[in-house]
Amino acid sequence: MGDATNWNEEDYRNSILQDKELQFRTIFRTVFAPSQNPNPEIIVVASSNGSIAPYSISSCISSHSSNVSRTRNQQPLPGYLVAEPLCSIQGHDGPAYDVKFYGEGDDSILLSCGDDGRIRGWKWTELINSEMLIPTLGNNLAPVLDLVNPQHKGPWGALSPIPENNAIAVNIQEGSIYSAAGDSCAYCWDVERGKVKMVFRGHSDYLHCIVARNSSNQILTGSEDGTARIWDCKSGRCIHVIRPQKDKKFKEGCSWVSCIALDASESWLACGDGSCLSVWNLHACDFISRIATCSPTQDLLFDDNQILAVGAEPVLSRLNIDGMILSQIQCAPQSAFSVSLHPSGVLAVGGYGGLVDVVSQFGSHFCTFRCRGL
Repeated sequence: MGDATNWNEEDYRNSILQDKELQFRTIFRTVFAPSQNPNPEIIVVASSNGSIAPYSISSCISSHSSNVSRTRNQQPLPGYLVAEPLCSIQGHDGPAYDVKFYGEGDDSILLSCGDDGRIRGWKWTELINSEMLIPTLGNNLAPVLDLVNPQHKGPWGALSPIPENNAIAVNIQEGSIYSAAGDSCAYCWDVERGKVKMVFRGHSDYLHCIVARNSSNQILTGSEDGTARIWDCKSGRCIHVIRPQKDKKFKEGCSWVSCIALDASESWLACGDGSCLSVWNLHACDFISRIATCSPTQDLLFDDNQILAVGAEPVLSRLNIDGMILSQIQCAPQSAFSVSLHPSGVLAVGGYGGLVDVVSQFGSHFCTFRCRGL
């Protein structure tokens, strides 16, 4: 029998609630931090609890190896490693959906967007400064950028709710941040003035994703309305509509465009939706290949001439442009919302359960950790 003299019912209840919160948290986006080191050092995650937090990859790998060693030599350890962030910021009221870096070197800004309709930015050097490496910064570190989506006027002057931001893209040369919003519009923000300088209208439902095609001064958006659109950033005009579900064979599937990605040459576009993944040649504005998927695709990217995709199953898939599956790797999140690629070839997959999988370019798992957050 254990000694119950110091039993604290409230502490026990709180620990149970914290464990449940960790298990049901979702990582919506991961991004590798810029560094002079050729190997990845820090990964930043955006969570469903609104937190933005950087994690040391080397510390997670070291802790993961230690955890594996103890498991082999003693007894099985339940669950995954719960990693401590270098610091953590409550970036948004509601889920944080995306994180991106704007700029390079000491001037780089860590951007995030979320369900509260805000885009916020923090100086990366201030955030990661050694004197500030404390578990929780909370709201003590003020953002250098704080943008809020406009509200729309309704009858009798009533204002609509602030539309959420589901994704962001950047064009550093133009000094612009682009956001995919929940009011079916994309917004172009002037970073220096902190003002909206263009609104892209044409979708009939809310936007899931957005990428910048900087070589052509264009953006591409994907929407719940089942289309991806190419926009001219000078005029704000939609110059082409892509319909991944146009083929009759796929009409029975779900029609939203959940994620899009451009290759390095910005000539090829990959679109993911509820039932298939398609590849398009942007110069010809025609699709090249289409493959049916077992579950909705929730994020994808190009790795040279190959495509990496994750979705509502614990699998990281690698495909070629012709749609042929080259490999599939099991990953920890039962539903993955983010895949990010470091120049070294290291991958990070984030998703349900607050889990992040760090995978080598050869497909082996460096470590898997659960984000503690705030």
